[in-house]
Amino acid sequence: MYKSILKPLIDFTGALILLILFFPIILLTALLIRIKLGRQILFTQSRPGYKGKVFTIYKFRTMSNVKDLNGELLSDEQRLGKFGQFIRSTSLDELPQLWNVLKGDMSFIGPRPLLSEYLPLYTPTQAKRHDVKPGITGWAQVNGRNAISWEEKFRYDVDYVNTLSFRVDFKIFCLTLKKVSARENINKENMLTTTVFKGNMDDK
Repeated sequence: MYKSILKPLIDFTGALILLILFFPIILLTALLIRIKLGRQILFTQSRPGYKGKVFTIYKFRTMSNVKDLNGELLSDEQRLGKFGQFIRSTSLDELPQLWNVLKGDMSFIGPRPLLSEYLPLYTPTQAKRHDVKPGITGWAQVNGRNAISWEEKFRYDVDYVNTLSFRVDFKIFCLTLKKVSARENINKENMLTTTVFKGNMDDK
């Protein structure tokens, strides 16, 4: 009952309320991004959701479009300046995903939606992460976020799918507030962005 009825109801109601309450912050963040990074405010990308169905995810843009002498974009680390790092460390970049939750593409809590190109790389066990809607935050995020390995992330994702309940979601919600407040585990040591998943892992 919780997974099929109460959780979707909480997601829709919560997203609607938070979009209204956070509207001034969303507007201010969008204005600052417009000033600091240029006309493009939102970052949009196709991501696989529940049962692998692809949807468009919305996030605030955090990187500049700085290019090298050959006209090629610089690396993610070079394009993610102090302003972008601040937006990410405070999780302000995640606010547009409230719209994804309101639409039903995502949940507040669940495995993070990753790149579509990763789908064929999952083991059967890892693919179970798509048995629930992806979330803005999740069990892997409160247990290390980008500071842990892909193997650990997927292990936490599958554990969440197997133990999904109101109690687990409430625990993750409380831990998320703590992590965001402390700005913990944003990235791996000496790295500003997460590494690329290349597959070829043992099915555990």
